[in-house]
Amino acid sequence: MKGKIFLVPFPFDDLSSTKVRPAIALTEPIGAFRHVIVAFISSKVPDELLESDLIIKQSEKDFGKTGLRVDSVIRVHRLTTVTTALFRRELGQLPPALQSALEARVKKLFA
Repeated sequence: MKGKIFLVPFPFDDLSSTKVRPAIALTEPIGAFRHVIVAFISSKVPDELLESDLIIKQSEKDFGKTGLRVDSVIRVHRLTTVTTALFRRELGQLPPALQSALEARVKKLFA
């Protein structure tokens, strides 16, 4: 499951509601409720990137395997925990080179 991209209900910042959006699994399912830590993916790539942002470009080799339609950004600082029961569907998989870059950003975020 780790490294796969799913559609999941992701909470708004104020927790008033959720929106189904792509997210990447950062862990395998944990515990009896099968919780997975996921990071937010947005198709709105900001002009000013943060250190924790990881761009996924259509020009990348294996972009098609992600299941995403357009250039996107993984916002590694936007994390939540979701039970696998709420996962809507699997979109694809992050290519190995980007998976390594993602792991480096996660480590740096929590260092």
